[in-house]
Parts: sequence; structure tokens; C-alpha cells
Amino acid sequence: MTAAYDSPVVLDRREGPYGEVVLRRHGALLQIIANGCFLMDTSDGRSEQLLVDAAHDALDGRPAPDVLIGGLGVGFSLAHATADRRWGRITVVEREPAVIDWHRTGPLAELSRGAFADPRTEIVEMDLVTYVNETSDTFDALCLDIDNGPAWTVTEGNDGLYAPGGLASCARVLRPGGVLAVWSAEPSPEFEGSLRNAGFRQVRTEEVAVARGVPDAVHLAVRPG
Repeated sequence: MTAAYDSPVVLDRREGPYGEVVLRRHGALLQIIANGCFLMDTSDGRSEQLLVDAAHDALDGRPAPDVLIGGLGVGFSLAHATADRRWGRITVVEREPAVIDWHRTGPLAELSRGAFADPRTEIVEMDLVTYVNETSDTFDALCLDIDNGPAWTVTEGNDGLYAPGGLASCARVLRPGGVLAVWSAEPSPEFEGSLRNAGFRQVRTEEVAVARGVPDAVHLAVRPG
């Protein structure tokens, strides 16, 4: 194995509205780093796919549901949603213009070109916290993947999203019976309690085993009808 393979290579580094964002290549993988914190790479999209599928399954056959995806990342969630013709409108909110650029014209375009071209797809450049507080739009499902988990946020401003006020905003953008799905790098019983205290029902957690360490998790909750 060569040193060139072992050492990450920075493809782009930008100062975004919330700090530094970096796209780098490590062997065959593309990785996104924000303010020195590893966010995700292109190695394994199973938990992001579960995020989308579990949200749809919890809707119990609702026809052509609209989904709001919080965070574009490497595009796994969006690509999986557009591959499923059962979804209706697919809206992605991403706050980092660099990440959107990497998908439109950069190294990540190969992974997301088809998803971006899907007529159901809309990309909104905005902070998700701001979006759920200000939008008048509503959705059948909200899939959140903007942090490493409720207790491991990328920026301090995201903390409030998992607190009572933020969860109330998430519920506000959901239609009655709508599903909130939250990706986390580890299961969080405390967050399950927060969801119940915020008025959500049918709270549960699904896990995806990883090669090392604790499993990834998707927390699911339903807004009462």
C-alpha cells in the first residue's frame, strides 16, 4: 500500500458561513470535514438509506409523500430517495454552498448527478434550523442528518434543534401523522425521552451495525394526527 493511498488529499477547502469545510480524497473514498470534525464519507450509505426507508415505512402507505431531508452530505439520502418512485416531492436543505457546488460540478457530481436531475428534487441553500422555524411549507417526513447525533452537533447553533423548541419546530413542518427520522452515530435513549416529551408518538430506534464501535442509529417518531 503506497503512502499516496494512506494520506488524505485535500481536493477543496473553503471558508463557509459556519466555518471551514473541506472535501478530501482518502484512497477511493471522498470525505467531508467541517471545522476539523469528520462528518461523513462515501464508504457505506446503509444507515442513510435506512433513514429514508424507515421514514417511508412509518407512513403506512401514504401515497406520494413529500420528504424534507436535512443535510446533503455526500448525497446518500437524496440518491436513495430519488431511486424510490414512491416518494413525491424531495426537498433537501443544505447550509454550505461548497457542499452543493461539490455535487453540482465537483467530485461528488458522479454520485448525485441523477438525483439532482430528478424533477422531484429541490435543493434549498439555507440553515435547517432557520428553515424549520420560518418555512410555511409542510411535509410528510423529515429526515435529519446534519450532525453526528443529538449529543454530537457540528456547530453549537444546532443544539437547539434537539431541544423542546427545536423539536416543536420539526413537528410544525410535519403534516398530521408525519414522521421525524433522525440519524445518529450512536443510539440515544435520552433523545428518545426528549421526543416523547415533545409530544411525538411511536418513538423507536433502529440500528445499523458498523465495522468497529457502537452501531449507527435512526431515531423515529410520529407527529400525532
